[in-house]
Amino acid sequence: MPTNSKTASVGRRGRRPGASTTRQAILDAARARFASDGFAATTIRRVAADAEVDASLVMQFFQSKNELFAAVMSISPNALSRLRTAFDGPADSLGERVVRAYLEVWEGAAQDSEPLMAMLRGAIVNDQARTQLREFIQARLLDSVGLDTAEDAVLRAGLVSSMLVGLVVGRRIVGVPVLANADREKLVALVAPAVHSVLTSE
Repeated sequence: MPTNSKTASVGRRGRRPGASTTRQAILDAARARFASDGFAATTIRRVAADAEVDASLVMQFFQSKNELFAAVMSISPNALSRLRTAFDGPADSLGERVVRAYLEVWEGAAQDSEPLMAMLRGAIVNDQARTQLREFIQARLLDSVGLDTAEDAVLRAGLVSSMLVGLVVGRRIVGVPVLANADREKLVALVAPAVHSVLTSE
């Protein structure tokens, strides 16, 4: 009996079974923490506590907070697909589809929304996140709309990016009550005409 108790105790303090399982647990905890607290406020110790592992174990998998953050900012294929397919369909409803898909991804399932929110919160203080966020949003719009890299196309993508990022910031980060409490479909109806106009006007 004493031997079994000692063995169980050692097992609880050691590494979780399987390196891949442990790494994924750390990534899941870090993704949620970066998304909710932002880059500056997130610490290795907090992530380790959330993942129920030692901080030293986090550092074994990821050499620094920057490396951990980079691993977290991996956008799911599902999110990319939903944003891309929003541009398929009748041209007269383009703005509505884009805004709805955008909000559904950024405010939807954790596996889709948390990397994006981590990127957005991190962009305030982290150059890597800022660059990745900018390139991610603009590239999705340019690729999906089929625009070229002409100055006018880049400007249109930048304007729409700013509008949609601003909406998410107001709802999810700043928490402006009228925006945070607004029904998503109401926002789609109000914002879609403006997005449509920017993307399609001559």
